[in-house]
Amino acid sequence: MTDLRALTLKHLRAHEATVRHGSVTAASRELLVTPPAITAQLKSLEDLVGAPLYDRTGEGFSPTEIGRIVLKLAEDVELLVGQAQQKCRALAAGALGTITLGAVSTAKYVVPTIVARFRAHHPDISVQLVIGNREDIIRGLERNHYDVLIMGRPPDHLRLDAKVLGDHPHVVIAWPGHPLAATQAVAGPLDAAALAQERFLSREIGSGTRLLMERLLARVGIEGPVETIEMGTNETIKQSVMAGLGIAFISAHTCLNELAEGRLVTLDVRGLPLVRQWYVLNRADRPLAKPAEIFRAFIVEHWPEVVASRT
Repeated sequence: MTDLRALTLKHLRAHEATVRHGSVTAASRELLVTPPAITAQLKSLEDLVGAPLYDRTGEGFSPTEIGRIVLKLAEDVELLVGQAQQKCRALAAGALGTITLGAVSTAKYVVPTIVARFRAHHPDISVQLVIGNREDIIRGLERNHYDVLIMGRPPDHLRLDAKVLGDHPHVVIAWPGHPLAATQAVAGPLDAAALAQERFLSREIGSGTRLLMERLLARVGIEGPVETIEMGTNETIKQSVMAGLGIAFISAHTCLNELAEGRLVTLDVRGLPLVRQWYVLNRADRPLAKPAEIFRAFIVEHWPEVVASRT
């Protein structure tokens, strides 16, 4: 009766080496054991299988049909053991695992390139990308939903390990036929007061860009609310500006292509661009796993070149 529940690697390796060398003595030399130990393993293996492993009518150790089945099993198990060993080594070195990256929506124009480049260098580390507005991302940070984050100004109510990645300029954009675009072409830079009567297309309350816009208007002395239309995405804002619906205060990184192609223009307003910083960060009270450490270091190293490639 066949019962392989007590099967071991020693059984399989003794069988495979004996068949391959055709000799118990040669198999014992390879496996660094005595010939009687190999003989004992082969006898035990035959007892587990419940049938002969070798054709006893000829010379050497020619396997029977059952012996060939067990030989194939030995080869398959060695392959699986090797694969498991590689994965264990990769995990121990931090080259295998899954990371959750949180990023504010403005960063989505840069972050996918970072992730793609990282995956090319570390194909065994998976990256789950979560995009949200500032409030959503901070809420996820509070709940430990992310390993690493990319955002603007870090919140100050949490203990964070944050590092500046680079400049994050914000500008006012308009469609090329906007009257203020014509004015600046003749008279030069605009005073911020010139924006007071314009309709602003803006992200929702709570977004980082909306907060910056409100601070900018307050700083330049524009009193009272300006006309504002809220829109859910930067793409909708850009399309609406190109349609002449209004102007927008927006991250320059979100509209590089449209500006380069002349579908949008930057209004040359005194005091702009307003330059903030990009940060990569993680919870300081939650040690990073090795894959997240590798990813964070990769972001710090490659962020400048990725941003430069888009400008």
